[in-house]
Amino acid sequence: KQPRQRIKQSSPPESLLLPADASHLFVTMPRFGAFSLHTVTALLVGAIGGSEAGTPDNVSSRLQVHVPQSLFKSDGYEHREALFGVPPYGGSIAQNVYYADSDLCDPTVDTRKGYPIRAKDDTGKMASWPTPYILMLDRGGCSFVQKVRNAQKSGAAGVLIADNTCLCSDADCVSANGEDVCQTAEPIMADDGSGSDISIPSFLMFKKDADSVKAELRANHPVQIEMTWALPSPDDRVEYDLWTVPSDLVSRDFQKNFKEVAVALGDRAYFTPHQYIYDGVKSHCQGADGENMCFNLCTNNGRYCATDPDNDLDHGISGADVVKESLRRICIWKHYGESDGIGKEWWDYIAEFLHRCDTPDYFANDDCIKDAFKHSKIDAGTIDRCMNDSGGLTADAPNAFLDLEMAAQTRRGVVVLPTAFVNTVALRGALTVSTVFSAICAGFLDGTEPQICAQCAKCSDELSCIKNKGKCNSAIKGDSSGKVITSDLSTTFP
Repeated sequence: KQPRQRIKQSSPPESLLLPADASHLFVTMPRFGAFSLHTVTALLVGAIGGSEAGTPDNVSSRLQVHVPQSLFKSDGYEHREALFGVPPYGGSIAQNVYYADSDLCDPTVDTRKGYPIRAKDDTGKMASWPTPYILMLDRGGCSFVQKVRNAQKSGAAGVLIADNTCLCSDADCVSANGEDVCQTAEPIMADDGSGSDISIPSFLMFKKDADSVKAELRANHPVQIEMTWALPSPDDRVEYDLWTVPSDLVSRDFQKNFKEVAVALGDRAYFTPHQYIYDGVKSHCQGADGENMCFNLCTNNGRYCATDPDNDLDHGISGADVVKESLRRICIWKHYGESDGIGKEWWDYIAEFLHRCDTPDYFANDDCIKDAFKHSKIDAGTIDRCMNDSGGLTADAPNAFLDLEMAAQTRRGVVVLPTAFVNTVALRGALTVSTVFSAICAGFLDGTEPQICAQCAKCSDELSCIKNKGKCNSAIKGDSSGKVITSDLSTTFP
């Protein structure tokens, strides 16, 4: 974090999470002396978002105040959605709001505090926040993830974080607060790397709007807010894609297990896997004299780069190895998946690679790759020709397929890895079969959902249901219909 500056200046986003594999680059680069691998990290990471201003999504969430009517806005409230937690895609939460009057950084949450004031219970103390509720708390003091985790443990169904500093672009807010401190960049509620256990959704409200809500709550007036999430549903086919890298640890289980779902969805869903490639030219890994300045992190003389997964430039897996495997997977998809959007052989190869070759000794081993090809019924010669015909990896020349991937990741604004998208919307929370399958089923035009969604979307073990050809042998989830769940305001406050 950088300190906020005075005279209408401020820090970058509070906790922007870089791609998961970026941390692997923070080691020494022995062969370049003062030009350390830390420097390369700064160059590679700087190339990710230098020209991108937005967050990596196309979120169509909505925030609305229903009570009191004086705070209702026909277009809803501007907000920013967290890049962690699991929203009820296609659904909404409409609940009473309680203001914790705290930044909620302390894991011991006092649910008897805050506003509006409640009647005393049998213990003679003010009653706890009655569930279900949306909890509003203050920004600052700790990470967004820590705040929401503590709110989740307290029983909150959703969280609103009240910003504590005006945007410099909001002249009314700056003027009304008489502040000489403001933030030039909008906050990004990014994962701090530990948010996989967060299951509730959260929004950030900008200061001026949040202050209005807090004023009502402090005056002991009831406030009811609705948080809504919608996936674009253009037709009877859903498109979904996954952005990751071959060395990513987080997406392994998903990639091992999702084949059954992809096959069950058939031609009703079209999948596209993407490999994230660092732009070596923008990162200055290609020197003015054409020299590769980033050692073995890059291919094509510094054009295409990846981070070092094992922090050792002299041994194990190199960034160039990761780029090579990325190109291999791109070619496998083009020949074994692009035509139908299912790609059974592609999923089989990923599973075989993870089983046989996903170690420092075998990651780039040609014999291991051939073995994975054999067991996934992929023709090695076809893939080798594809890799070479696209431009290869050794010459001082561009590679057409890697250029296409970099252009796509720029258009999409990918920042966090891994990230799955359904109908162009970035999914939140842990990358699991359940999360992606539920989002896909919510993405169909009403009335066009495939039978497998009707059979398994409400099953607590969707994958087992799909493997059992639509028979759910586990418990049914709670209300997942996507309907708004409301509460009775009349019985909540004294």
